[in-house]
Amino acid sequence: MAVTVRQLAELVHGKVSGDGELLVQSARTLEEAQPGDITFLDHARHAAKLGHSAASAAIVPAGITVIGKTLIEVADPLAAFIAIVRHLLGKTASAPTGIDPRAAVHPSAIVGDDPSIDACVFVGAGSTIGRRVHLHSGVVVGKNCRLGDDVILYPNVVLYDDTAVGDRAIIHANATIGADGFGYRFQNGQHVKVPQLGNVVIGSDVEIGANSTIDRGTFGATVIGDGTKIDNLVQIGHNCRIGKHNVFAGQVGIAGSCSTGDYVVMGGQVGVADHIHIGNGAMVGAKTGIVENVRDGQRMFLYPAHEEHDAARIIRCIKKLPAMRKDLLRVLKELKLAETRDPPAAAAPEAPAA
Repeated sequence: MAVTVRQLAELVHGKVSGDGELLVQSARTLEEAQPGDITFLDHARHAAKLGHSAASAAIVPAGITVIGKTLIEVADPLAAFIAIVRHLLGKTASAPTGIDPRAAVHPSAIVGDDPSIDACVFVGAGSTIGRRVHLHSGVVVGKNCRLGDDVILYPNVVLYDDTAVGDRAIIHANATIGADGFGYRFQNGQHVKVPQLGNVVIGSDVEIGANSTIDRGTFGATVIGDGTKIDNLVQIGHNCRIGKHNVFAGQVGIAGSCSTGDYVVMGGQVGVADHIHIGNGAMVGAKTGIVENVRDGQRMFLYPAHEEHDAARIIRCIKKLPAMRKDLLRVLKELKLAETRDPPAAAAPEAPAA
């Protein structure tokens, strides 16, 4: 599909600088673009990269000039590039497909207008499905669940009984929402299960990644606030109350009965001990272990967690350890206080006989 730069500028409400009649065949990133492609520049500091790109045209922030390139100036280059990619690929919203005859929807379930319920979907008794909802193959919606409008559940998502999902939520493949929390009491020499009688409530505009799990509350609800984005392979324990517009990267693990404020960010593999509160706007770096409450706006790193300034000092010290050890051995030798030789390395274990 070939279109002119001027046509694309009209699509994204941009201003053309250069040859507006230049034909564009496709849209690619700076690194991948070839002659005939359009690319984008998200920030002025990357202007030099655009100068070396083979792309014929680019979407840029206002005020950027690159010799030899036809440009479209917009306020938000990334959003404009996404719109152009979709336009060039010819991707449009698909029409609703209705309820596939191979789906099992309980007679008491209520399904809103314009559904797309694919083959092998199960919807339990008493559940309510909003308008324009798309349930992909293999989805299981338990009893008495509530799904808002424009919800998308990708293949093999499981919603246990009584789960509530807000409008425009997206849950990716194989995520499990509402499984029992990990709760046991030690009695008479064995671990006895504590019944998990609550549910999960997911707000509007939430996105949950593939293979993530959110456990139901013990007696009340585990809550995920509006606008929160959860990556793949994230575990959120029972009774947690997650605030609005949080962002959790892959493999975050949050133990039971934790809470977060709004706009909290957690990097990959963050671990949070149980009954912890993380305040509004806090940021937790990748692999950090949180064992104490975090105040509003704090930036935490390392395990156990330290504030950003202290963490940076600790990291600098760790890097200096080999030199510090060498200096210590030299001092000890001069003072004749200790053996200075390194201990012999442990012998490698012998390989087992075949």
